[in-house]
Amino acid sequence: MALWRARMASSSLLRNVISHSFSTSPFEAMVSKMKPSKELESMMEQFSLDISSQIGSCMPLGMMRIGTLIHNIEIRPGQGGKLVRAAGTSAKILTEPSASTKFCEVKLPSGVKKLVDVKCRATIGQVSNPEHGTKKLRKAGQSRWLGRRPTVRGVAMNPVDHPHGGGEGRSKSSGSHGRVSLTPWGKPTKSGYKTGPLKRKK
Repeated sequence: MALWRARMASSSLLRNVISHSFSTSPFEAMVSKMKPSKELESMMEQFSLDISSQIGSCMPLGMMRIGTLIHNIEIRPGQGGKLVRAAGTSAKILTEPSASTKFCEVKLPSGVKKLVDVKCRATIGQVSNPEHGTKKLRKAGQSRWLGRRPTVRGVAMNPVDHPHGGGEGRSKSSGSHGRVSLTPWGKPTKSGYKTGPLKRKK
């Protein structure tokens, strides 16, 4: 009789333990009793609302903060990204953009400071693949794979092919001394010579 009572007590105890463990674990019970603090809630809300801290967000410059690294910048609103698009490049906002000011000063990768309209959009962060500039090509054929054809110097050509061609030794003069550098079509390449279409004088 005593043995039967002990077996019944142990079986009921084991049944209670198994049912309790499958229903709710102690960790789940502890988590359910915990309530999130107000500071944690405000932090999570601020993080979700603060889009300017998320890399990859595209928005007008007027909605960004000073010191933000950006790329793919528009020059005119709605025109599309034109500046800072090369691999591994980024620009920096130098002045605080706001709705009251019309322009925002941006420092480009070249070091030039440019005023950009605050309505122009840009993407936050840096362009990927920063090691692109340090990559070395193993052989000449690898540049051909990239679609780059060989560049032949003008002084290595004949006079019929280039204005720099011909002459004895390495000379661009082609017989006449003091000749300036020219393009293959005979236009000067230095001294600020204007090669574009001339504007009509009013």
